[in-house]
Amino acid sequence: MKGSQLSIKNVTKRFGAHQALNDVSLEVAAGEVAVILGPSGCGKTTLLRLIAGLDLPDSGEVWLAGRQVSGPYRSLVPPHDREIGFVFQDLALWPHLTVRKNLEFVLESGNVPRSDRLSRARDALTLARVDGLANRFPHELSGGEQQRVALARALVGRPLLLLLDEPLSSLDPELRSALRTELVSLQRASNVTTVYVTHDREDASVLADSLIEMQAGRIVSTSRTERREVRA
Repeated sequence: MKGSQLSIKNVTKRFGAHQALNDVSLEVAAGEVAVILGPSGCGKTTLLRLIAGLDLPDSGEVWLAGRQVSGPYRSLVPPHDREIGFVFQDLALWPHLTVRKNLEFVLESGNVPRSDRLSRARDALTLARVDGLANRFPHELSGGEQQRVALARALVGRPLLLLLDEPLSSLDPELRSALRTELVSLQRASNVTTVYVTHDREDASVLADSLIEMQAGRIVSTSRTERREVRA
């Protein structure tokens, strides 16, 4: 049996009077895709932010690859040392940098030697099928190309865990369907453990190895699934 890459233990989080997360626990095995499914406001994004270290739990613990990274009101491992790739809903590509420089900045921040940065960036862009766009700026890309670049940037650091926050929500249905297929291929090629947040059951049916359903800050069901086969 695969070991646990991510473990959330009895986590709660409040923002003022709002209970964003209420006694949430989950396990994600190494190499699998866990899809967190639920409506807007149910706590999905808050959970991703706690995993990444961008917010702190009020109670409970967050563990990554057998190492505790957060406890109540404290971060034990800073975000930049958690070996996490994060694709935000708005993608957050740096507009003043080319595609290649977006990736190389991540590597520079991670203290990857200068001699390795170009090849690492090229490999990630090839994996995401945007290697021909390396010298373009984000505003010169289509929506689908921006999504692929954001994925390449999240993977270039060779993370232990990839977090995806509704990455396809702004796309039209046809492009969304195509990129679901590409996400499946990319995850299988990289074998990176992935937590994917969505409100769309079609995303879950295509992507999930395990499905975690949330309502009002709680996990209401967890199930193993079999990814539906998709054609490229």
